[in-house]
Amino acid sequence: MQVFIAADAAEAADKAADIVENVVRSRPRPRLGVATGSTMVGVYQSLVDRCQAGGLSFAETSIYLLDEYVGLDSNHPQAFRNVIRADLADLVDLRDDAVFGPDGSSPDLEAEAQRYEQLVTEACIDIQLLGIGSNGHIAFNEPGTSFEGLSSVVTLSERTRRDNARFFASIDDVPRQAITQGIGTILQARAILLVALGAHKARPICDALIGPVSIETPASAIRLHPDVSVVLDAEAASQLPAARSES
Repeated sequence: MQVFIAADAAEAADKAADIVENVVRSRPRPRLGVATGSTMVGVYQSLVDRCQAGGLSFAETSIYLLDEYVGLDSNHPQAFRNVIRADLADLVDLRDDAVFGPDGSSPDLEAEAQRYEQLVTEACIDIQLLGIGSNGHIAFNEPGTSFEGLSSVVTLSERTRRDNARFFASIDDVPRQAITQGIGTILQARAILLVALGAHKARPICDALIGPVSIETPASAIRLHPDVSVVLDAEAASQLPAARSES
């Protein structure tokens, strides 16, 4: 595992974008696993800037969502497919048909989760981007989730719903379920990139990187993967006793 500690969020976003760019340039048909959330906004903006400046192309790239809310209208701005289009896909030279995700409005959610699991597995994700929740979750895999779990329909914890309420008019509007890639699915990616920013992520980062590898901290599962990069700003790294810094 490589841990990079940046001075601030902007530097962290650029470092994470460097890692993604290296994958896009090195693979003939890159397959990117993408996460949503405020942590990733700067990363995607850095990638968009590089593409719009003519230095990076996503023309041969496909992207795969980590998860999707259940029950939101397909046009809802917080549906993750729409978030990733607004933050990345529609701003670069990605093909219109190159964004893949589970359908949270499917009449058979379990079958949809299985369909998406097969799609992601067959895609062979080159690098999976991850954030980390305040309770240590990755994707929507809450504490107690098996590390071998595959894509499934999950019930969101109240803590996760409260954390995500800032994106909605009120907590009552936050969906209670989602379709998410499982931890076992995530660990199939060729490489993993975890990004965390801010003091509120310091405790879950400490638990994930130096605490026990345990289902009580889902993000600790990344330590079972052979190719992991972690990019933190100084605040997110503040509870780590030691880590290698690189700007």
